[in-house]
Amino acid sequence: MSCERLSLWEEHPEATLEIYRPASAATDACVVILPGGGYVMLAPHEGRSYAEWFQERGMTAIVCAYRTAPNHFPDQLLDAREAVRYVRMHADTLGLSPDKVLIMGSSAGGHLAALTSTYMERLPGEIHTDVCARPNAQILCYPVIHLVSKRLGAHTGSGENLLGDKVLESGEALTPAYLVDSQTPPCFLFHTFEDATVPVIGSLDYMHALWEHGVACEAHLFPHGHHGLGLCTEDTPAIQHASQWSSLLESWLRYMGYLPS
Repeated sequence: MSCERLSLWEEHPEATLEIYRPASAATDACVVILPGGGYVMLAPHEGRSYAEWFQERGMTAIVCAYRTAPNHFPDQLLDAREAVRYVRMHADTLGLSPDKVLIMGSSAGGHLAALTSTYMERLPGEIHTDVCARPNAQILCYPVIHLVSKRLGAHTGSGENLLGDKVLESGEALTPAYLVDSQTPPCFLFHTFEDATVPVIGSLDYMHALWEHGVACEAHLFPHGHHGLGLCTEDTPAIQHASQWSSLLESWLRYMGYLPS
């Protein structure tokens, strides 16, 4: 399927958007997709594969190729915020609603999606600050939540790639579970209890924070399945059981009004 590619910043051409428009639009909602990859690379099966899934259902999807290591925070969040703002600033041209901008991320991309949904401080170098960068809903797939403490299920590699030598100094401040407030957007989340790379405890912490602040969350926690499942294309009973997450997501999108019921 074809897509339109453009740079987010003139001075940072490596940060790009790939816009996947459906042949026949079923909705004026849009999802910005942040692939995983430990903040050191971007996994195609958590970017383009998801975008084509949305495209097939009549929904515009935009894959944000955000900057990774050796670039450090706040570059990644600047890219994610600008992607959300791009949709809102060009909503009329794209045939989209500025009030139906979702964000989706897997693994480290899930951390970035959750951070975009919760971290509200202004960043150095930020532009278009008159346009809201907080999405209307978030979709998190086996997200990294903690960056520092392995006791809390942190993925310390993501923390080191995101923050470099400032990980111990700043890692706690970039924990989405500690940043949730009553304005945090509703969430769809899936994870597996068997995930040994990014333990499910981080997702449970994030869900607890959402519950404490009255933020709606639909979560699906499957017993088996390794990290980085994506759309669960492996032909094993455990992975095929977990594969129902995408049909559950489609049902949630319809329930929330982002796809027609």
